[in-house]
Amino acid sequence: MLERLGEGDPRLGPTHSLSVARAQLEGYDAPDEAQARVKREIVDFVDQHPDALLRSCEEGHLTGSALVVDHSGDHVLVLFHRKAQRWLQPGGHADGDANLAGVARREAEEESGIGGLVVLVPPIDLDIHQVAFAGEQPHLHLDVRYLVVAPAGAQLLGNHESEALRWVTPDQLPALDVDPGTVRMAARGLELARKA
Repeated sequence: MLERLGEGDPRLGPTHSLSVARAQLEGYDAPDEAQARVKREIVDFVDQHPDALLRSCEEGHLTGSALVVDHSGDHVLVLFHRKAQRWLQPGGHADGDANLAGVARREAEEESGIGGLVVLVPPIDLDIHQVAFAGEQPHLHLDVRYLVVAPAGAQLLGNHESEALRWVTPDQLPALDVDPGTVRMAARGLELARKA
């Protein structure tokens, strides 16, 4: 059962305790063996890397992402990321904050410009992918993904990290050349959003 946490909820407050991130990972109910394997890999990484919340962990680090769903539950938000030069969901580095649900909500708000976002916990998807932005060594993003619901009438404002933002239906995602993990997350997230 997903629980809704909104702006100002103390359960979204930042913390440096890696045990909080680990507990959020443990709370994830993997829908299949592939996701169960990713969960084990991320938990093992966290157990082996006490600095997993920091970008200075050169092998990789934790990130929090948001599948932002519009109020109707029919569309998801994607942004054309300036650095990655591809369509992605909002999200970003933990930067020391172990409350990954709070990270996902904060990143979604900053990158979309939408206020009043509500994050649902526990996570709805996990993903491990390699990134290699210009000037950086290739490293892993261990991404913990949350369903985030926008209020009715939400206006997309964006910020400097994106060149464009748009609401799309799941069937429009393949035309944007999004990765399979984003398609998987969107399908599961919209299904859960309708139930919630």
